[in-house]
Amino acid sequence: MTDTAPAAPGTPAPYDAVVLAGGAARRLGGADKPGLRVGGRALLDRVLGACAGAATTVVVAAPRPTTRPVRWAREEPPGGGPVAALEAGLRLTTAAHTVVLSADLPFLQAATLQRLLTAVQETGADGALLTDADGRDQPLVAAYRTAALRRELTALAAAHDGLAGLPLRRLTGALELTRVPDPLASFDCDTWDDLADARTRIREHGHVLDEWISAVKDELGIDLDVDTGVLLDLARDAAHGVARPAAPLTTFLVGYAAARAGGGTEAVAEAARKAAALALRWEEENAPGRDASSGGPSAPDAG
Repeated sequence: MTDTAPAAPGTPAPYDAVVLAGGAARRLGGADKPGLRVGGRALLDRVLGACAGAATTVVVAAPRPTTRPVRWAREEPPGGGPVAALEAGLRLTTAAHTVVLSADLPFLQAATLQRLLTAVQETGADGALLTDADGRDQPLVAAYRTAALRRELTALAAAHDGLAGLPLRRLTGALELTRVPDPLASFDCDTWDDLADARTRIREHGHVLDEWISAVKDELGIDLDVDTGVLLDLARDAAHGVARPAAPLTTFLVGYAAARAGGGTEAVAEAARKAAALALRWEEENAPGRDASSGGPSAPDAG
């Protein structure tokens, strides 16, 4: 019997997120791993973007600037390991499900977290975790029933007179888990070679434009999902029908007009629609065989 009633089919489970970002990064020579950048964004910010749907996000580490607000926690003692860090983060959560993430996952997506949460709901297991390209469990890319985590953490603390220094397998080994293969989302950056590989993959995995748009939105503090296809079509029409420099200038003006109209996805779409229609009219006026003054076919020369 599960500790929570299952959500209706197709309904995402509400969740909190605990991100562990305080490791020593020994294989990176002690570098500030959460702050290392892939695709122009800090690794921590990439993970926070993936779990933006969490009701509460707790980052277990010393506070630092992030692209969205989070709550901060520290394990006791600092550097006490992932089990102690997870327990510290859970103190600030209230949802029935918790996603537990490391801060070095450059390819994690919100859809991956929903897959994990759905797997927990559908199987009745204590949690669902990703497995990597070699089939190894990745317990720091996982969704768990919060009550199950708290139950086993309490038992471990009682058995070992605390949680500091305990390996994560002591916790996960006591849980009933289901596994979800995902070599890309489970890819983490433990070494400089991993980081270089991630930076290369950003430009090769077929989503470079999405990566760039996400990076720009983070940099500008914009939380807006827009149809990039519409904007690209507009830029193409402006460049083809008017002049090549018209493309960036027109998309800029569309953004400005949308902001003046109150912002939001619909405002962007409406401004883009109007500008695209104008670009098509402009092109039609200059098409061969058309009279620019009337918009219709030119009359035969009566002279």
